[in-house]
Amino acid sequence: MINHDDHPLRPDFEEQDHRENELRPRLLEDFLGQEQIKANLRVFIQAARERQESLDHVFLSGPPGLGKTTLASIMAHEMGADLRVTAAPALEKPKDLAGILTSLQEGTVFFIDEIHRLKSSLEEMLYVAMEDYEIDWIIGQGPSARTLRVPLPRFTLVGATTRPGMVASPLYTRFGIPLRLDYYTRDELAAIIRRTSSILEIAIQEEAVLLLAETCRGTPRVANRLVRRMRDFAQILGEGVITGAVVREGMERLNIDQYGLEEQDRQILRAIVEMYQGGPVGAETLAISVGEELDSLEVFYEPFLIQQGLLQRTARGRVATARAYAVLGLPQEDSGEDQRSLF
Repeated sequence: MINHDDHPLRPDFEEQDHRENELRPRLLEDFLGQEQIKANLRVFIQAARERQESLDHVFLSGPPGLGKTTLASIMAHEMGADLRVTAAPALEKPKDLAGILTSLQEGTVFFIDEIHRLKSSLEEMLYVAMEDYEIDWIIGQGPSARTLRVPLPRFTLVGATTRPGMVASPLYTRFGIPLRLDYYTRDELAAIIRRTSSILEIAIQEEAVLLLAETCRGTPRVANRLVRRMRDFAQILGEGVITGAVVREGMERLNIDQYGLEEQDRQILRAIVEMYQGGPVGAETLAISVGEELDSLEVFYEPFLIQQGLLQRTARGRVATARAYAVLGLPQEDSGEDQRSLF
């Protein structure tokens, strides 16, 4: 059961599309991709259930949109436990966290998104809660103040972050199960696209599946978003079937190229190449140049560009690769890259 009524908990699975919940698998066997993580989690969950214990605390890291929240929901469902969801920025004061911790039930999976943004005073409260299943609460003020230790039920804390390096070491080491999610392969994304199309009850041709799998940034969230948008184009501009032609038309209208790059991706690369002669350029300077928040640049855009071999991080700053020149259609000697075209 998912509880999202108590402040400061946010509603679980906030998505713009009202059918997004239907796309989220509820069982590990329905979760596509991340095979090693699933295999290990299956063992940990089965062992905990056989011992009739709560699952050990889990630390999930990786780029956004890879399924961290979904995995937390699956853990709760597989353990037969409640799921409580919040985000670190919503926890302002110790009383906010204490109110949630003291209301948990035995075995509850407590999911904290963006855990790297947790305040230090709340981290210290979590240290004791995670290890001893207790919290220290100060009653009174001044010389008459005293500390009361409040017992907690055994729960599973699932912390998720896109910035694992920003999580304090004392907090990180208290997680018994650290898991890192990686970008998905084309075949895994193709399977996700087929599943999403089936759930949305929209016919899709295999050519369209493969085209979409190439352009969704290795990310299931992007894949699901593109399927929904292609459904719209197929409904209005086509005959209700997502075909290769519909995908090509839709991608052109959405300004997404054959590499999965959106306009802001190309703008970042162009800024490095044209304004800074290919780099190096500092992240803050680059963010200002393209009108982007530094956090968004480092968390959302750069990991994909680096993974695609278009951008390098060096000690002196960001550098565009030879492949970036080829993708942008700009000349560079000995780039060694041949442009390809899917559309």
